[in-house]
Amino acid sequence: MEVEVGKTAKYLREKQGVPEHIKEELKEFNRIKREITNALQNEELTIAQLSEKLQMSTYDVTYYLMSLVKYGIVATGEIDDMDEYYSYKLVK
Repeated sequence: MEVEVGKTAKYLREKQGVPEHIKEELKEFNRIKREITNALQNEELTIAQLSEKLQMSTYDVTYYLMSLVKYGIVATGEIDDMDEYYSYKLVK
């Protein structure tokens, strides 16, 4: 079988398939991503504010938020007046 250069992931997906638990994790990530981006649509928020607004633990918000920062969907905004918390905003 001939494999196209640069198509390794596609080849493996077709050959091995994608496990159901991976599909479910991706759905969950996309759901949380949508919630965070919707919350940041109109205003900059801190991790604590996002945690309260989304009813999620600060640990989970931090994990997903840092993933969104890593991939350029969310950016760090200003630091608050007491120099304690950064706010986060959507990249436009």
